[in-house]
Amino acid sequence: MYAVTDLVIGADGLSRCAWGASTPDYAAYHDREWGRPLRGDDELYERMTLEAFQSGLSWLTILRKRPAFRLAFDEFRIEAVAGYGAAEVTRLLADAGIVRNRAKIEAAIANARAALDLPDGLSALLWSFAPPPRAARPEAFAQVPALTPESTAMAKALKKRGFRFVGPTTSYALMQATGMVDDHLAGCHVSGSGQA
Repeated sequence: MYAVTDLVIGADGLSRCAWGASTPDYAAYHDREWGRPLRGDDELYERMTLEAFQSGLSWLTILRKRPAFRLAFDEFRIEAVAGYGAAEVTRLLADAGIVRNRAKIEAAIANARAALDLPDGLSALLWSFAPPPRAARPEAFAQVPALTPESTAMAKALKKRGFRFVGPTTSYALMQATGMVDDHLAGCHVSGSGQA
């Protein structure tokens, strides 16, 4: 592989955002998931929860632990996680397959409860903050923001409704991961998000 600005041409001849070519795990995530529009309350709850657990850690760590997270959190079914109590917190803190952080575990449960209280559902709320599609993709990683006015507004709205671990930077990462914004670089083989 060789670098071309912030793109990498893989052994398969496909041009990728450089981060997406660094490991097979990242390549699969980059090519099949990141930046693709995702709808569904449970699906978005999963991504929100994983983004919160990633805070301070490598995303690769979270990707590799995702099967264990899914098992530990009932496949991220909001209704199931919202019903967790002290026994489930103790179980999760003992689960070596996930990130064992009490504040993040308690936030995941609180967020499931907050999601249940949304009259139109989590997907409708999150997607209401998606900005209009850009005229062009970023040319380099330096053009990709860490947060935006939309992610700041999303974080504020979520916090107002009782969500935790949802700051503007985490909210922007969620927007990127779920196709609310398309931050694949110009020249990347993955097509635009085609916001749904």
